[in-house]
Amino acid sequence: MTKAIGNLTGLGLMAAATLGSGMAAAQPAKAPAPRIAVVATGGTIAMKVDPVTHAPVPALSGEDLVSAVPKLKDIATIEVTEFSNVPSDYMGPDRWPALSRRIDAILADPDVRGAIVLHGTDTLDQTAYFLDLTLTSRKPVVLVGAQRNASDADADGPRNLLNAARQILAEGAAEMGVTVTLNHRINAAREVRKTHTSNVETFNSGEAGILGYVDEDRVVFSRKSLRRQTLPLPDRMPRVDLVAMYAGADGSQVRHAAESGAEAIVVEAYGWGNVNAEMHDAIAEVIAKGVPVIVATRVHDGRALPVYGFKGGGSTLRKAGAVFAGDLTPDKARILTLIALPDSKDRAALQALFDR
Repeated sequence: MTKAIGNLTGLGLMAAATLGSGMAAAQPAKAPAPRIAVVATGGTIAMKVDPVTHAPVPALSGEDLVSAVPKLKDIATIEVTEFSNVPSDYMGPDRWPALSRRIDAILADPDVRGAIVLHGTDTLDQTAYFLDLTLTSRKPVVLVGAQRNASDADADGPRNLLNAARQILAEGAAEMGVTVTLNHRINAAREVRKTHTSNVETFNSGEAGILGYVDEDRVVFSRKSLRRQTLPLPDRMPRVDLVAMYAGADGSQVRHAAESGAEAIVVEAYGWGNVNAEMHDAIAEVIAKGVPVIVATRVHDGRALPVYGFKGGGSTLRKAGAVFAGDLTPDKARILTLIALPDSKDRAALQALFDR
């Protein structure tokens, strides 16, 4: 359902002044406010404390959230689409394609300046990256959420929502791709990650740095993300499993993933992309059976690179046929694999996508 809230387009108020001739001179009609779409998916930003359980639960619609920020109507006409109202832990490959198509359809309206996606913070960076890879519209899309639910006296959702609208209307916003904007800071979808369980300053982009910030008087952009790419939205979402390397891992989880139907596996490795000998053997086995393995690093900054030559070191994994995810986090490496895999399982083709 889509509903417009705010300054609706109209004829405007006509002011008349009495002239010496007795004729009234009409003032020009007020220009219509720019239109911004809000797509609500749920999350903490849409939660309130339940009086029975005394815990935050989904409670507010997108229209409720927009109505709670009266300043929005001073800058734009807001049109709300209720896509879902679920915790972001429920977001994933079963919902992402439909969300991407819905946003593209909304942005196809030439009068809509951009879209704000209301989303929970647990998977907000993953959804943002999926949208950045698959949206065909070049209009700005800003994902926002909240670390504090709407029952908190100092809830951060309203400020984040207002800042997102201001960002969309700012000069240069359309050149930034999909962004995550919380606590005034603008982050690129590819590089951003959640770094704190509760702090409102939870999202940052590590060594890449933020794109800019929303200040009190204007929006300031400092850089662009240079490694963005757009891929066709596949007809289906393949099963791609994520398996962590840990001290003493025996490779059984890698084998089980392949045996139970995983079409590709992302391994969350140590350091530059290293595992032990047992994991090496399991990875080599499943690759030989036609299951691609993508090696990502669990380390926050830096790239997964095939450097070390001991059994299980990155160099030996590359010789076994593994793909290296570069500086993508393991969960984002999985997202890129989800989109790319239906087109090709070829190692060189997959590696080329991760190297872009």
